[in-house]
Amino acid sequence: MSADKRIATDEEEEDEEEKPKNFHEMELDDRILKAVAKLGWLEPTLIQEKTIPLLLDGKDVLVRARTGSGKTAAFAIPIIQKILSGKQTQMRQEIKALILAPSKELCKQIHQVVSDLTNKCSREVKSVDISSPLELNAQKPLLAEKPDIVIATPGRLLQHLKANNVSVKKTLETLVIDEADLVFSFGYEDDVKSVLAYLPTVYQAVLASATLSEDVLSLKALVLHNPAILKLEEPPLAPPSQLAHYTLAAEENDKAAILYALLKLHLVRGKTIIFVNTVDRCYKLKLFLEQFGIPTCVLNSELPASARCRAVTYFNSGTYDIIIASDEKALEEVNLISHLGCCTDFGIPNYCTIFTMFQPLMVKDKKSKRRKDNESGVARGIDFQFVSNVINFDFPLDVTSYIHRAGRTARGKNQGTALSFVAMRERSLLDEVDTQLKEGYNRENIFKTYQFKLDEVEGFRYRAKDAWKAVTRIAVREARLKEIKQEVLNCEKLKGYFEENPKDLKSLRQDKALHTVRQQPHLKDVPEYIVPQTLKRIAGIGKRKRKFDREAAATGSSASKSKHLARASNPLISLSIPRKK
Repeated sequence: MSADKRIATDEEEEDEEEKPKNFHEMELDDRILKAVAKLGWLEPTLIQEKTIPLLLDGKDVLVRARTGSGKTAAFAIPIIQKILSGKQTQMRQEIKALILAPSKELCKQIHQVVSDLTNKCSREVKSVDISSPLELNAQKPLLAEKPDIVIATPGRLLQHLKANNVSVKKTLETLVIDEADLVFSFGYEDDVKSVLAYLPTVYQAVLASATLSEDVLSLKALVLHNPAILKLEEPPLAPPSQLAHYTLAAEENDKAAILYALLKLHLVRGKTIIFVNTVDRCYKLKLFLEQFGIPTCVLNSELPASARCRAVTYFNSGTYDIIIASDEKALEEVNLISHLGCCTDFGIPNYCTIFTMFQPLMVKDKKSKRRKDNESGVARGIDFQFVSNVINFDFPLDVTSYIHRAGRTARGKNQGTALSFVAMRERSLLDEVDTQLKEGYNRENIFKTYQFKLDEVEGFRYRAKDAWKAVTRIAVREARLKEIKQEVLNCEKLKGYFEENPKDLKSLRQDKALHTVRQQPHLKDVPEYIVPQTLKRIAGIGKRKRKFDREAAATGSSASKSKHLARASNPLISLSIPRKK
């Protein structure tokens, strides 16, 4: 094991180098091993190799490892093993484990991992995710069945505990708090302290985190007892050989044109997350790219968990190759409001009461700010699958945000690229990130310069300038309102309301957006004359059209079909870097 991948613990370790263990050497139940094999996990990650034995021995553990290192399975596998072992003597069904996470999306992700690991023992080990914003009474029957594992946000669990829908005082064996460094920053400090009062005196506890912040140390004092501290002695991100970092000097007026050129000329290939610093910028960028026939989806932290999870699902399933998001750091400074404002400023008629039942809102008053779902997280915790590229359209506000964003790609053993647009006013932020990453990697050069000559794509700049101006503040507002209306129409809670008030439903459906971005079909195509000669081959422009061969098409052996199959068998690289001659 290399020096940069050793784990430090509070306990003294032997000097001898131990041979890495495989899953089948950890004395795990055969049903767990079969589930692991079905998932395609050939061997445990470093953090899994060290954490699983400690948890099986009953020790409290504080796990610190970077995003994508396999922390979830590291605590889920021992929990399932202990439950299966206890079933042999257990007389009745009981709740044995609580897993707390700061966001609904992360709860859903953890529940999916637990479900995958219990695929071969689903009758014996039952789990439930109660983080969804349903009525407490709607979830009460799920808890009445006393599932072995309950997954929730601290606030949601506390509500059920106070309502006596769940009791774990005599049965709980394991408590896990995932992404512990975000629990307090999401406003759960009081909730966690209140939850602890409902727990038994003795139980095993696990804290999993990407950083060891002051909040984590505070939680450690509250929850853990004489813990083993597992800390991956490695940089917070994947190594440069796996994750390439690029910067591209771009002022605000040029960022949109550069992004348009990169996407249309296929210089950025594969699934991509584009990060901006505000939700409004998400929609402005979406409307901008739509004018050029580039489909994207937005991950809006102000919409309900179901809407956010649906956006992630669309992205992971390949419905969209590009998702635009803003991380929680940009929204932490927003003053949350406790009462819903009036919706009439947006041209909504007398069905304001509909929106009062719907959490997200948009308020026109400059002094009021938009309300964000406190149990949502975008840059951190959500499992975006097979991401090739992260593009920082707006450079992150601090080092932590950069690490969280870049950590969405190069997960596991996959390759990835992080490309950051850097304006002159953002240079100081880049220098700060560069300094810290150099210390973490112990290397001189982390960021490479992306070679891109804007003057060679002047035609793209003129098109982008007009398209960017077309996306006005009113158009952004209308796009956001349209999405909210769609969520209102799809909301299960409001079906009864609409049945009693059909006029409101009719008004909502008939209300049309007054200011939209005009779609111009010709913008979807890239004229050959605006593409630089050196990039025409990469963009696939300027090729001679082949004559259509009907006989070849009938037999299915056309050259175009063979070419298509050849492309399918050779995945595109994540990012092509034009080099200076």
